[in-house]
Amino acid sequence: MTDTSDTRPADSEARAPRQSRLHRLMRFIPLIAPVLLWAVPYWVLLHTGQHWPLPVTLAGTALFALGLVGMPLAMTRGHGRRQQDRAAIVGDTLLGTSWVLFTWSVLLGVLLRLILTVAGVGEGQDRARIVTWAVLGVSAALLAWGYAEARRVPRVRRLDVRLPRLGAGLDGTRVALITDTHYGPLDRARWSARVCETVNTLEADLVCHTGDIADGTAERRHAQAAPLATVRATRARVYVTGNHEYYSEAQGWVDLMGELGWEPLRNRHLLLERGGDTLVVAGVDDVTAESSGLTGHRAHLAAALDGADPDWPVLLLAHQPKFVDRAAAAGIDLQLSGHTHGGQIWPFHHLVRVDQPALAGLSRHGARTLLYTSRGTGFWGPPFRVFAPSEITLLVLRSPDRPDSV
Repeated sequence: MTDTSDTRPADSEARAPRQSRLHRLMRFIPLIAPVLLWAVPYWVLLHTGQHWPLPVTLAGTALFALGLVGMPLAMTRGHGRRQQDRAAIVGDTLLGTSWVLFTWSVLLGVLLRLILTVAGVGEGQDRARIVTWAVLGVSAALLAWGYAEARRVPRVRRLDVRLPRLGAGLDGTRVALITDTHYGPLDRARWSARVCETVNTLEADLVCHTGDIADGTAERRHAQAAPLATVRATRARVYVTGNHEYYSEAQGWVDLMGELGWEPLRNRHLLLERGGDTLVVAGVDDVTAESSGLTGHRAHLAAALDGADPDWPVLLLAHQPKFVDRAAAAGIDLQLSGHTHGGQIWPFHHLVRVDQPALAGLSRHGARTLLYTSRGTGFWGPPFRVFAPSEITLLVLRSPDRPDSV
Protein backbone atom coordinates (compact mmCIF):
# COMPACT_ATOMS: atom_id res chain seq x y z
CA MET A 1 0.00 0.00 0.00
CA THR A 2 1.33 3.41 -0.93
CA ASP A 3 1.41 6.18 1.66
CA THR A 4 -0.05 9.08 -0.32
CA SER A 5 0.90 11.55 2.39
CA ASP A 6 4.49 11.41 1.05
CA THR A 7 3.50 12.33 -2.49
CA ARG A 8 4.98 15.67 -3.46
CA PRO A 9 2.60 18.29 -4.92
CA ALA A 10 5.08 18.96 -7.71
CA ASP A 11 4.80 15.34 -8.82
CA SER A 12 1.02 15.54 -8.88
CA GLU A 13 1.12 18.76 -10.84
CA ALA A 14 3.55 17.26 -13.34
CA ARG A 15 1.38 14.19 -13.84
CA ALA A 16 -1.83 16.15 -14.25
CA PRO A 17 -1.02 17.54 -17.74
CA ARG A 18 0.09 14.08 -18.90
CA GLN A 19 -3.12 12.49 -17.60
CA SER A 20 -5.29 15.17 -19.18
CA ARG A 21 -3.53 14.65 -22.52
CA LEU A 22 -4.09 10.92 -22.22
CA HIS A 23 -7.80 11.42 -21.49
CA ARG A 24 -8.10 13.72 -24.51
CA LEU A 25 -6.41 11.11 -26.67
CA MET A 26 -8.75 8.38 -25.41
CA ARG A 27 -11.72 10.38 -26.69
CA PHE A 28 -10.47 9.99 -30.24
CA ILE A 29 -10.05 6.20 -30.10
CA PRO A 30 -13.68 5.49 -31.19
CA LEU A 31 -12.99 7.68 -34.22
CA ILE A 32 -9.51 6.37 -35.01
CA ALA A 33 -10.15 2.64 -34.49
CA PRO A 34 -12.74 2.13 -37.28
CA VAL A 35 -10.52 3.99 -39.73
CA LEU A 36 -7.53 1.78 -38.90
CA LEU A 37 -9.58 -1.44 -38.92
CA TRP A 38 -10.81 -0.78 -42.45
CA ALA A 39 -8.03 1.34 -43.98
CA VAL A 40 -5.18 -1.10 -43.27
CA PRO A 41 -6.83 -4.11 -45.00
CA TYR A 42 -7.97 -1.83 -47.82
CA TRP A 43 -4.41 -0.69 -48.46
CA VAL A 44 -2.79 -4.14 -48.04
CA LEU A 45 -5.31 -5.99 -50.23
CA LEU A 46 -5.70 -3.45 -53.02
CA HIS A 47 -2.80 -1.01 -53.17
CA THR A 48 0.51 -2.69 -52.35
CA GLY A 49 1.54 -3.75 -55.83
CA GLN A 50 -1.39 -5.91 -56.94
CA HIS A 51 -2.28 -3.70 -59.98
CA TRP A 52 -5.84 -5.03 -60.05
CA PRO A 53 -8.06 -4.18 -63.02
CA LEU A 54 -10.01 -0.98 -62.46
CA PRO A 55 -13.40 -2.73 -61.85
CA VAL A 56 -11.82 -4.85 -59.09
CA THR A 57 -10.25 -1.80 -57.45
CA LEU A 58 -13.52 0.15 -57.62
CA ALA A 59 -15.57 -2.76 -56.24
CA GLY A 60 -13.09 -3.31 -53.42
CA THR A 61 -13.01 0.39 -52.59
CA ALA A 62 -16.82 0.46 -52.46
CA LEU A 63 -16.92 -2.52 -50.08
CA PHE A 64 -14.36 -1.06 -47.70
CA ALA A 65 -16.10 2.35 -47.78
CA LEU A 66 -19.39 0.64 -46.98
CA GLY A 67 -17.79 -1.12 -44.02
CA LEU A 68 -16.09 2.03 -42.76
CA VAL A 69 -19.32 4.03 -42.84
CA GLY A 70 -21.78 1.25 -42.06
CA MET A 71 -20.07 -0.22 -39.00
CA PRO A 72 -20.16 2.86 -36.73
CA LEU A 73 -23.65 3.78 -37.93
CA ALA A 74 -24.98 0.30 -37.18
CA MET A 75 -23.18 0.17 -33.84
CA THR A 76 -24.67 3.53 -32.86
CA ARG A 77 -28.20 2.52 -33.82
CA GLY A 78 -27.82 -0.92 -32.26
CA HIS A 79 -26.12 -0.06 -28.98
CA GLY A 80 -27.08 3.59 -28.56
CA ARG A 81 -30.40 5.04 -27.48
CA ARG A 82 -32.40 3.29 -30.20
CA GLN A 83 -31.24 -0.22 -29.20
CA GLN A 84 -32.20 -1.72 -32.56
CA ASP A 85 -31.25 -5.40 -32.48
CA ARG A 86 -30.92 -5.82 -36.25
CA ALA A 87 -28.57 -2.86 -36.45
CA ALA A 88 -26.56 -4.25 -33.52
CA ILE A 89 -26.17 -7.60 -35.30
CA VAL A 90 -24.90 -5.86 -38.45
CA GLY A 91 -22.55 -3.58 -36.54
CA ASP A 92 -21.17 -6.35 -34.33
CA THR A 93 -20.60 -8.65 -37.31
CA LEU A 94 -18.79 -5.90 -39.22
CA LEU A 95 -16.66 -5.18 -36.13
CA GLY A 96 -15.57 -8.81 -35.86
CA THR A 97 -14.95 -9.05 -39.59
CA SER A 98 -12.84 -5.90 -39.67
CA TRP A 99 -10.78 -7.06 -36.68
CA VAL A 100 -9.96 -10.39 -38.34
CA LEU A 101 -9.18 -8.71 -41.68
CA PHE A 102 -6.99 -6.14 -39.94
CA THR A 103 -5.08 -8.77 -37.95
CA TRP A 104 -4.29 -11.02 -40.88
CA SER A 105 -3.62 -8.15 -43.26
CA VAL A 106 -0.90 -7.01 -40.89
CA LEU A 107 0.51 -10.49 -40.20
CA LEU A 108 0.40 -11.91 -43.71
CA GLY A 109 1.04 -8.55 -45.32
CA VAL A 110 4.43 -8.53 -43.62
CA LEU A 111 5.43 -12.12 -42.86
CA LEU A 112 4.12 -13.88 -45.95
CA ARG A 113 5.43 -11.19 -48.26
CA LEU A 114 8.86 -11.48 -46.58
CA ILE A 115 8.84 -15.27 -46.89
CA LEU A 116 7.87 -15.12 -50.56
CA THR A 117 10.58 -12.55 -51.24
CA VAL A 118 13.30 -14.57 -49.49
CA ALA A 119 12.14 -17.72 -51.28
CA GLY A 120 12.22 -15.90 -54.61
CA VAL A 121 8.61 -16.76 -55.42
CA GLY A 122 7.18 -14.71 -58.28
CA GLU A 123 7.57 -11.06 -59.10
CA GLY A 124 6.28 -8.12 -57.04
CA GLN A 125 2.73 -8.24 -58.44
CA ASP A 126 2.51 -12.03 -58.04
CA ARG A 127 3.62 -11.85 -54.42
CA ALA A 128 1.18 -9.03 -53.68
CA ARG A 129 -1.73 -10.99 -55.14
CA ILE A 130 -0.73 -14.15 -53.25
CA VAL A 131 -0.81 -12.11 -50.03
CA THR A 132 -4.26 -10.75 -50.90
CA TRP A 133 -5.77 -14.16 -51.58
CA ALA A 134 -4.09 -15.60 -48.49
CA VAL A 135 -5.52 -12.85 -46.27
CA LEU A 136 -9.00 -13.28 -47.74
CA GLY A 137 -8.84 -17.07 -47.48
CA VAL A 138 -7.53 -17.18 -43.92
CA SER A 139 -9.99 -14.50 -42.78
CA ALA A 140 -12.98 -16.24 -44.36
CA ALA A 141 -12.00 -19.59 -42.82
CA LEU A 142 -11.47 -18.09 -39.37
CA LEU A 143 -14.74 -16.15 -39.49
CA ALA A 144 -16.72 -19.24 -40.49
CA TRP A 145 -15.04 -21.35 -37.82
CA GLY A 146 -15.29 -18.56 -35.25
CA TYR A 147 -19.01 -18.17 -35.88
CA ALA A 148 -19.57 -21.90 -35.35
CA GLU A 149 -17.49 -21.78 -32.17
CA ALA A 150 -19.47 -18.84 -30.81
CA ARG A 151 -22.87 -20.37 -31.49
CA ARG A 152 -22.24 -23.90 -30.25
CA VAL A 153 -22.99 -25.16 -26.75
CA PRO A 154 -19.67 -24.87 -24.87
CA ARG A 155 -17.65 -27.93 -24.03
CA VAL A 156 -17.34 -28.80 -20.35
CA ARG A 157 -13.95 -28.12 -18.81
CA ARG A 158 -13.32 -30.22 -15.71
CA LEU A 159 -10.58 -29.74 -13.15
CA ASP A 160 -9.80 -30.56 -9.53
CA VAL A 161 -8.94 -27.63 -7.28
CA ARG A 162 -7.10 -28.37 -4.04
CA LEU A 163 -7.93 -25.98 -1.20
CA PRO A 164 -5.65 -26.42 1.83
CA ARG A 165 -8.28 -25.21 4.31
CA LEU A 166 -11.16 -27.31 2.92
CA GLY A 167 -12.41 -29.89 5.42
CA ALA A 168 -12.59 -33.56 4.48
CA GLY A 169 -16.37 -33.48 4.75
CA LEU A 170 -16.51 -31.13 1.75
CA ASP A 171 -14.02 -33.06 -0.36
CA GLY A 172 -15.47 -33.71 -3.80
CA THR A 173 -17.85 -30.73 -3.73
CA ARG A 174 -18.86 -30.09 -7.35
CA VAL A 175 -19.04 -26.47 -8.47
CA ALA A 176 -20.39 -25.67 -11.94
CA LEU A 177 -19.53 -22.27 -13.38
CA ILE A 178 -21.21 -20.41 -16.21
CA THR A 179 -20.58 -16.76 -16.94
CA ASP A 180 -20.80 -14.08 -19.62
CA THR A 181 -23.84 -15.59 -21.32
CA HIS A 182 -24.45 -12.19 -22.92
CA TYR A 183 -27.97 -12.82 -24.13
CA GLY A 184 -28.40 -10.13 -26.74
CA PRO A 185 -29.54 -9.07 -30.20
CA LEU A 186 -29.15 -12.59 -31.63
CA ASP A 187 -31.98 -14.64 -30.11
CA ARG A 188 -30.31 -17.56 -28.33
CA ALA A 189 -33.20 -18.94 -26.29
CA ARG A 190 -32.68 -22.47 -27.64
CA TRP A 191 -28.93 -22.19 -27.04
CA SER A 192 -29.66 -21.07 -23.49
CA ALA A 193 -31.88 -24.09 -22.87
CA ARG A 194 -29.20 -26.45 -24.20
CA VAL A 195 -26.56 -24.82 -21.98
CA CYS A 196 -28.79 -25.37 -18.95
CA GLU A 197 -29.37 -29.00 -19.96
CA THR A 198 -25.61 -29.50 -20.13
CA VAL A 199 -25.13 -27.94 -16.69
CA ASN A 200 -27.74 -30.32 -15.27
CA THR A 201 -25.77 -33.35 -16.47
CA LEU A 202 -22.91 -32.29 -14.17
CA GLU A 203 -24.91 -33.00 -10.99
CA ALA A 204 -23.30 -30.04 -9.26
CA ASP A 205 -23.69 -29.18 -5.60
CA LEU A 206 -23.27 -25.49 -6.38
CA VAL A 207 -23.98 -23.71 -9.68
CA CYS A 208 -22.51 -20.23 -10.13
CA HIS A 209 -23.13 -17.47 -12.65
CA THR A 210 -20.51 -14.74 -12.35
CA GLY A 211 -22.28 -12.01 -14.29
CA ASP A 212 -22.75 -10.39 -17.68
CA ILE A 213 -25.98 -12.28 -18.16
CA ALA A 214 -27.12 -10.14 -21.06
CA ASP A 215 -26.80 -7.04 -23.18
CA GLY A 216 -30.16 -5.38 -22.67
CA THR A 217 -32.66 -5.12 -19.87
CA ALA A 218 -34.21 -8.09 -18.09
CA GLU A 219 -37.52 -7.26 -19.75
CA ARG A 220 -36.03 -7.37 -23.27
CA ARG A 221 -33.95 -10.53 -22.74
CA HIS A 222 -36.35 -12.42 -20.48
CA ALA A 223 -37.06 -15.19 -23.00
CA GLN A 224 -33.37 -15.98 -23.40
CA ALA A 225 -32.70 -15.93 -19.66
CA ALA A 226 -35.81 -17.94 -18.71
CA PRO A 227 -34.13 -21.38 -19.12
CA LEU A 228 -31.86 -20.50 -16.19
CA ALA A 229 -34.84 -21.43 -14.00
CA THR A 230 -34.37 -25.07 -15.06
CA VAL A 231 -30.80 -25.32 -13.72
CA ARG A 232 -30.48 -27.83 -10.90
CA ALA A 233 -28.05 -27.88 -7.97
CA THR A 234 -28.12 -30.05 -4.86
CA ARG A 235 -27.27 -27.09 -2.60
CA ALA A 236 -27.57 -23.67 -4.24
CA ARG A 237 -27.56 -21.58 -7.43
CA VAL A 238 -25.75 -18.30 -6.89
CA TYR A 239 -25.20 -15.22 -9.01
CA VAL A 240 -23.26 -11.94 -8.95
CA THR A 241 -23.54 -8.94 -11.22
CA GLY A 242 -21.15 -8.19 -14.06
CA ASN A 243 -20.32 -4.83 -15.61
CA HIS A 244 -22.84 -5.29 -18.44
CA GLU A 245 -25.74 -5.46 -16.00
CA TYR A 246 -24.88 -1.89 -15.07
CA TYR A 247 -25.42 -0.83 -18.67
CA SER A 248 -28.93 -2.31 -18.61
CA GLU A 249 -30.78 -1.63 -15.33
CA ALA A 250 -28.86 -3.99 -13.06
CA GLN A 251 -31.50 -4.15 -10.37
CA GLY A 252 -33.91 -5.63 -12.90
CA TRP A 253 -31.48 -8.48 -13.48
CA VAL A 254 -30.96 -9.02 -9.76
CA ASP A 255 -34.74 -9.23 -9.31
CA LEU A 256 -35.20 -11.57 -12.27
CA MET A 257 -32.50 -13.96 -11.12
CA GLY A 258 -34.21 -14.11 -7.75
CA GLU A 259 -37.49 -14.93 -9.48
CA LEU A 260 -35.76 -17.69 -11.46
CA GLY A 261 -34.63 -19.29 -8.21
CA TRP A 262 -31.04 -18.08 -8.04
CA GLU A 263 -29.46 -16.48 -4.96
CA PRO A 264 -28.05 -13.05 -5.86
CA LEU A 265 -24.97 -12.70 -3.64
CA ARG A 266 -24.82 -8.94 -3.46
CA ASN A 267 -22.03 -8.43 -0.92
CA ARG A 268 -23.20 -11.28 1.23
CA HIS A 269 -22.57 -14.98 1.72
CA LEU A 270 -24.23 -18.29 2.40
CA LEU A 271 -22.83 -21.40 4.03
CA LEU A 272 -22.38 -24.79 2.42
CA GLU A 273 -22.12 -27.47 5.11
CA ARG A 274 -21.41 -31.17 4.82
CA GLY A 275 -19.80 -33.82 6.99
CA GLY A 276 -19.27 -31.37 9.83
CA ASP A 277 -17.30 -28.94 7.65
CA THR A 278 -18.28 -25.53 6.29
CA LEU A 279 -17.51 -23.58 3.12
CA VAL A 280 -18.33 -19.87 2.89
CA VAL A 281 -19.77 -19.01 -0.53
CA ALA A 282 -19.57 -15.23 -0.91
CA GLY A 283 -20.25 -12.79 -3.71
CA VAL A 284 -19.65 -9.12 -4.47
CA ASP A 285 -21.14 -6.68 -6.95
CA ASP A 286 -19.00 -5.87 -9.98
CA VAL A 287 -16.28 -3.27 -9.46
CA THR A 288 -18.16 -0.89 -11.80
CA ALA A 289 -21.26 -0.95 -9.60
CA GLU A 290 -20.44 2.07 -7.49
CA SER A 291 -19.99 4.35 -10.51
CA SER A 292 -23.37 3.22 -11.87
CA GLY A 293 -25.20 5.50 -9.46
CA LEU A 294 -27.53 2.73 -8.26
CA THR A 295 -28.17 3.01 -4.55
CA GLY A 296 -26.50 0.27 -2.53
CA HIS A 297 -24.58 -1.20 -5.46
CA ARG A 298 -20.82 -1.51 -4.95
CA ALA A 299 -18.17 -4.16 -4.49
CA HIS A 300 -17.91 -4.57 -0.71
CA LEU A 301 -15.88 -7.61 0.33
CA ALA A 302 -15.98 -6.88 4.05
CA ALA A 303 -19.79 -6.89 3.96
CA ALA A 304 -19.78 -10.12 1.96
CA LEU A 305 -17.74 -11.84 4.67
CA ASP A 306 -19.44 -10.21 7.65
CA GLY A 307 -20.32 -12.82 10.25
CA ALA A 308 -18.33 -15.66 8.67
CA ASP A 309 -15.82 -17.53 10.79
CA PRO A 310 -12.34 -16.49 9.55
CA ASP A 311 -11.16 -20.09 9.95
CA TRP A 312 -13.60 -21.34 7.33
CA PRO A 313 -12.46 -21.55 3.68
CA VAL A 314 -14.06 -19.02 1.31
CA LEU A 315 -15.22 -19.39 -2.26
CA LEU A 316 -15.75 -15.92 -3.71
CA LEU A 317 -17.70 -14.92 -6.82
CA ALA A 318 -16.44 -11.69 -8.41
CA HIS A 319 -17.04 -10.92 -12.06
CA GLN A 320 -13.68 -9.37 -12.95
CA PRO A 321 -10.38 -11.16 -12.30
CA LYS A 322 -8.74 -7.92 -11.15
CA PHE A 323 -10.76 -8.10 -7.94
CA VAL A 324 -8.29 -10.82 -6.90
CA ASP A 325 -5.95 -8.20 -5.41
CA ARG A 326 -8.58 -7.47 -2.75
CA ALA A 327 -9.41 -11.15 -2.41
CA ALA A 328 -5.77 -12.08 -1.80
CA ALA A 329 -5.41 -9.32 0.77
CA ALA A 330 -8.41 -10.77 2.61
CA GLY A 331 -7.08 -14.34 2.46
CA ILE A 332 -9.80 -15.70 0.16
CA ASP A 333 -9.18 -19.33 -0.82
CA LEU A 334 -10.70 -19.40 -4.31
CA GLN A 335 -12.16 -16.65 -6.51
CA LEU A 336 -14.30 -17.47 -9.54
CA SER A 337 -14.46 -14.89 -12.32
CA GLY A 338 -15.27 -14.39 -15.99
CA HIS A 339 -15.22 -11.12 -17.96
CA THR A 340 -12.18 -11.77 -20.17
CA HIS A 341 -13.78 -14.20 -22.67
CA GLY A 342 -10.24 -15.49 -23.08
CA GLY A 343 -9.79 -12.63 -25.51
CA GLN A 344 -12.69 -13.96 -27.69
CA ILE A 345 -11.04 -13.08 -31.03
CA TRP A 346 -7.28 -13.60 -31.24
CA PRO A 347 -5.07 -11.58 -30.70
CA PHE A 348 -7.37 -9.33 -28.63
CA HIS A 349 -6.19 -11.21 -25.54
CA HIS A 350 -3.07 -9.01 -25.49
CA LEU A 351 -5.29 -5.98 -24.83
CA VAL A 352 -7.28 -7.87 -22.18
CA ARG A 353 -4.07 -8.64 -20.30
CA VAL A 354 -3.38 -4.92 -20.01
CA ASP A 355 -6.50 -4.58 -17.85
CA GLN A 356 -6.71 -7.95 -16.09
CA PRO A 357 -4.21 -10.07 -14.12
CA ALA A 358 -5.36 -13.35 -15.70
CA LEU A 359 -6.85 -14.35 -19.03
CA ALA A 360 -8.15 -17.87 -18.44
CA GLY A 361 -7.64 -20.89 -16.22
CA LEU A 362 -6.31 -21.36 -12.70
CA SER A 363 -3.71 -19.01 -11.25
CA ARG A 364 -2.26 -18.28 -7.82
CA HIS A 365 -2.21 -14.84 -6.22
CA GLY A 366 -0.49 -14.25 -2.91
CA ALA A 367 0.19 -16.93 -0.35
CA ARG A 368 -3.25 -18.54 -0.31
CA THR A 369 -5.59 -17.28 -3.01
CA LEU A 370 -6.41 -19.19 -6.18
CA LEU A 371 -8.24 -17.54 -9.06
CA TYR A 372 -10.17 -19.41 -11.72
CA THR A 373 -10.98 -17.27 -14.76
CA SER A 374 -13.51 -18.70 -17.19
CA ARG A 375 -13.32 -17.92 -20.90
CA GLY A 376 -17.07 -17.39 -20.72
CA THR A 377 -20.10 -19.35 -21.84
CA GLY A 378 -21.42 -16.98 -24.51
CA PHE A 379 -19.91 -14.12 -26.49
CA TRP A 380 -20.10 -10.36 -26.48
CA GLY A 381 -20.81 -8.32 -29.62
CA PRO A 382 -19.15 -9.93 -32.66
CA PRO A 383 -20.59 -13.46 -33.03
CA PHE A 384 -17.16 -15.03 -33.37
CA ARG A 385 -14.71 -16.88 -31.15
CA VAL A 386 -11.25 -17.35 -32.64
CA PHE A 387 -8.69 -19.35 -30.63
CA ALA A 388 -10.68 -18.62 -27.45
CA PRO A 389 -13.27 -21.39 -27.02
CA SER A 390 -16.22 -20.90 -24.71
CA GLU A 391 -16.66 -23.13 -21.70
CA ILE A 392 -18.89 -24.51 -19.01
CA THR A 393 -16.65 -25.31 -16.06
CA LEU A 394 -16.87 -28.04 -13.45
CA LEU A 395 -14.52 -27.52 -10.53
CA VAL A 396 -14.23 -30.37 -8.04
CA LEU A 397 -12.98 -29.05 -4.71
CA ARG A 398 -10.42 -31.24 -2.99
CA SER A 399 -9.35 -31.35 0.63
CA PRO A 400 -5.73 -31.99 1.68
CA ASP A 401 -7.13 -34.41 4.25
CA ARG A 402 -8.43 -36.67 1.49
CA PRO A 403 -6.18 -39.71 1.02
CA ASP A 404 -4.78 -39.78 -2.52
CA SER A 405 -5.84 -43.38 -2.89
CA VAL A 406 -9.53 -42.62 -2.32
